[in-house]
Amino acid sequence: MTDTLIPNGCKSNGPVENGYFKKGCNPFAQTGRSKLQNKRAVLNQKIIKQMRMRAGAENLLKATSNNKVREQVVLELSYVNSDLQLLMEQLEGLNSSVEVYQNVQETSSIPLIPLGLKETKDVDFSVPLKDFILEHYSEDGSNFQNQIDDLMDLRQACRTPSRNNSGVDLIANYFSQLSFLETRFFSPTRQIGIFFTWYDSFTGMPVCQNNISLERASMLFNMAALYSQIGTRADRQTQAGLEDAIAAFQKSAGVLHFLKETFTHTPSYDMSPAMLSMLFRLMLAQAQECLFEQITLPGIRNEFFSLLKMAQEAAKVGETYAQVHQSMIETPIKSNVPFFWTTMSQLKINHYDSLAHYFVSTALLDHQLNPSDDEDKQEKALSQLYDAMPEGRSPLDILKNKDERRRIGKAHLQRSIMGHEEAIRTHCRCRHLQKLDILSDILHASLNRSLTKFEQNDKEDEFTDYMLAPDIISKTEKKAEMEIPAATKGPLSVFSAKQRWTAPRTIRLILQDRDLGFTLKGDAPVQIQSLDPLCPAAADGLKEGDYLVAVGDTDCKWMGVSDVMKLLKDVDEEGINIRVVSMMDSSSQPMATKSATYCGGLSKTYSMICLAHDEDDKNPKSRKVAKKPSFLSWGLKNKKSSSTLSLPNADYSRPWNRPSTNYSNSHHESALY
Repeated sequence: MTDTLIPNGCKSNGPVENGYFKKGCNPFAQTGRSKLQNKRAVLNQKIIKQMRMRAGAENLLKATSNNKVREQVVLELSYVNSDLQLLMEQLEGLNSSVEVYQNVQETSSIPLIPLGLKETKDVDFSVPLKDFILEHYSEDGSNFQNQIDDLMDLRQACRTPSRNNSGVDLIANYFSQLSFLETRFFSPTRQIGIFFTWYDSFTGMPVCQNNISLERASMLFNMAALYSQIGTRADRQTQAGLEDAIAAFQKSAGVLHFLKETFTHTPSYDMSPAMLSMLFRLMLAQAQECLFEQITLPGIRNEFFSLLKMAQEAAKVGETYAQVHQSMIETPIKSNVPFFWTTMSQLKINHYDSLAHYFVSTALLDHQLNPSDDEDKQEKALSQLYDAMPEGRSPLDILKNKDERRRIGKAHLQRSIMGHEEAIRTHCRCRHLQKLDILSDILHASLNRSLTKFEQNDKEDEFTDYMLAPDIISKTEKKAEMEIPAATKGPLSVFSAKQRWTAPRTIRLILQDRDLGFTLKGDAPVQIQSLDPLCPAAADGLKEGDYLVAVGDTDCKWMGVSDVMKLLKDVDEEGINIRVVSMMDSSSQPMATKSATYCGGLSKTYSMICLAHDEDDKNPKSRKVAKKPSFLSWGLKNKKSSSTLSLPNADYSRPWNRPSTNYSNSHHESALY
């Protein structure tokens, strides 16, 4: 939740003495954005408290037949529902407080809308993962406490990402680790006992599941939200700042699209397909608005073709916001989208459409067709401006007739004035919009410019013509496009929670005439093949298809055939102990029950006890001790990270933080709720 420097000179890329900070996060910085996020967390706790009270009152109402008790319960329910409504309005106010997300240098740009980060509760991975390691992989889970602490620290850091690319890297790194976590520990045949709780960004309603897909989807949502906040804080008075804003909004749209297409039936309403579609359109509309500002930043030439081009560019921005507004007012989205968002989109429709009419009026009123002008080019440009020419006249007639140019130009000015006046009225209807002084100044300046233009071209003796100027066809040379994260190959699944393994067996390996009695194949780990049934190893219990996990005291789960053979070539006549594991048949195992869910407004299939964990419990500090390669890291060695433009990877050296892929489509069964 920060953009400031870490206090007390703490380094941001590793552990420090009095606290633990990861690059891309700082939980102690007090910025306007972090304060808003803290208020969101407090509101979420108040909402869940009221929901518990409401659930208890509803249960009592069903259980009692005493009329006096029922009357008291009904009265209590009315108070609880009233408090919930007030809390919802406060949360809406947080989503409407966009001024603190804007660049501090902004003095002449219309504010943009960011997404707020979803809040979550702490998760203790320690006990469930260690139990699973002991039961499934037959290793002592306490040997991997440091790696588990790393994972918990990484998740905690993702709750307070900085508003820059380092914060995005942090979330992307944890998201990639979730793919490995899912493969190794979340079996389709059993529940592991880890519950993830997330709060709806718009309603504050909690959702609790032991399905890791909720965690992955929520992290993607926060990544999209973080990109949107990076876009709103960019300095849009410079070309570099506008490029950063455009890229950030396009990446946000790409992540939202990926989330919508990959994770279906999400229990949280802010990640429902309808809401994600609206947010996707909003991010692209804001990217298109920044593209328009990028074109206008050097200035607009008062020249016929330039003015017509800018008119169509402005109309394109208005058209994209019209699509956003249409999505916002549809049921059931309109009941959850902040009123500020809806009015802001309506305001921008009026503003940019009015700008388009102003540019056309200026082109017609200030420029006449001269003999030296390219008549055919101007005729073509004007004909492409409308679906149908005004009053059926030909473009050439309008260009050559000075009175017609004047009449149509004034009609466009009238529509420009009416549009700006409507934008100002919209601004006055929303109390959150009224706080944006910059927006008010821009709207009034635009209206005054159109009024001044109209007065300059108005004659007292001129007959008033109530002609309605036609709509302007939108057109752009730079259309905002989402940047879709590249789908990359997931982690290796040789050792995973989906496979059942025997406990490691110790085999005494004795050479006969320098012959092992078997050959090796595969890579990290190697597998036994072509086993001689008469060799000593086979007599000691070695089977074809076994996986070799240790030679003597050396762990070789990460080693290829050549490395393992180097360990075996020096075996003397006394032999050496090797450790192997065998894959068990898991086809007869029963499928796990459907993951339990609690969501506000939905049926309660999981006890609310899971939501009552102490929020103040802190994760233990990570202990940075070099560990041997573990089951947690199998399949990662020698695998290069697949970085993408929109989701860069952070390169860490510890086993839990090895370079890894960002997205995985290889586990379809876990991608759906």
